[in-house]
Amino acid sequence: TISTIKITMKLTIFAALLSVASAFVTPSAERSTTALAAERRDFLAAAAATVAFAAPLAANAVRDYENIQYLGGGEIVDVNNANIRVYLKMPGLYPTVAGKIASNGPYKSVGDLYAIKGLSGAEKDLIKKYESRFVAKEPSADYVVDRINNGLYR
Repeated sequence: TISTIKITMKLTIFAALLSVASAFVTPSAERSTTALAAERRDFLAAAAATVAFAAPLAANAVRDYENIQYLGGGEIVDVNNANIRVYLKMPGLYPTVAGKIASNGPYKSVGDLYAIKGLSGAEKDLIKKYESRFVAKEPSADYVVDRINNGLYR
């Protein structure tokens, strides 16, 4: 879970800070070399255990988005998650109508596209022309954030 990941990350950061701080500690004269080596060995074993515990937790991220085929790689486009550049494949939509679609979501259905404020009759006709190629999937935060600008430039 997320709280377990946060706790593990905090422990890992703490262990790293402790190891850096221990490098600057002046060893006392009373300690024997064997005792100091044993203490370092114990610390490194604890740090390694913390890192080993944290490593498997990082794999809990969602890696496969089930609606990836609607983000622009196919004929059908998800109006809630696809990037504005996907509309380049549909003559007449990019950039004006595509910008309005990307800026005014999320949509519950494809029919909601016709309710976008400021659409002209010609723009509605263009949406009607490509309506069969649109689908309205549940918005995903991973993709909604990049709908207008995904950072790809020529």
